[in-house]
Amino acid sequence: MILKKIRAVMKKRLSIFIILLFIVFILIYPSDCVAAAANGLILWYENILPALLPFSIFSNILIQSGYLDDIIKAASPVLNRLFFHHPQASYPIVAGFLFGFPIGSKTAADLMRGGKLTLGEANILCAMCNNISPVFVSSYLLMASLGCYQNVWITYAILYLPPLVCGLYLLYRQKAAPSQKNSTSRSNINFQIIDAGIMNGFETLLKLGGYIMLFSLLTQMCVRLAGGREPLLLCLTGATEITNGIHVIANRSYPMAWKYPMTIGITAFGGISGLAQTASMIKDTGISMRFYLSFRLVQAAISTLLACLVSSSLGF
Repeated sequence: MILKKIRAVMKKRLSIFIILLFIVFILIYPSDCVAAAANGLILWYENILPALLPFSIFSNILIQSGYLDDIIKAASPVLNRLFFHHPQASYPIVAGFLFGFPIGSKTAADLMRGGKLTLGEANILCAMCNNISPVFVSSYLLMASLGCYQNVWITYAILYLPPLVCGLYLLYRQKAAPSQKNSTSRSNINFQIIDAGIMNGFETLLKLGGYIMLFSLLTQMCVRLAGGREPLLLCLTGATEITNGIHVIANRSYPMAWKYPMTIGITAFGGISGLAQTASMIKDTGISMRFYLSFRLVQAAISTLLACLVSSSLGF
């Protein structure tokens, strides 16, 4: 009890300190703040919003209408074999690996809220599926930043195979939820479901826009705090937000054999910004952020090690 009170007090004081630090930074460097906020909102408007909003809306409609249950029930003989008697895991796995962060955590949380997943399944799927999208990896990381698009498939394997293999292993050990009795399909779609899906989609993407803007400010603050200290700058920007972290590393004169594993590592982790956005997606579900953080750190370490091992064979 005493430890909980101490933690609560420390958490409150830390929150107040961070808020005051933001206010002071805005007052001292207003031009930096305006530029950082604008860059964050442009990134959200031009890349995140058009890529994720349509899928988020259709995903909400698919789950709420009940058609997802019909699809999974029809394909359950195959899905049970692929996902070790966890057929409901198929949707967040496909959505998360195909469309990327934060769709993986959102679909897992939505299915758990609807009683389709147990807490144990949701914990595993949230950590397993919440990866950076293949489009971001191929276009921004490899093509625009590192200039090594020819290594796209080996990069996909380095980033996506470790969480997939580890997640499936954990699902295999996880007790499957009791199968529901066969009943008449109650799938239905109407304008109320469509309206709710649209509003939920916009609410999700507006939250992401706010987090991206705030962490753009935080990244600019880190740049000011680091000054000319190169190692500190790389650590702060890479750990805070991956887009800026990749940009900073790619513009340094390091050999590609260093740049590649470093950018792979921060991409696999997702940054503190990713943690905050994931926490907002799974709010009030009981899904463990501690497990999520541990899983992402382990995956980042594995992916970084694999990138180091293959960098010489890639000709870097």
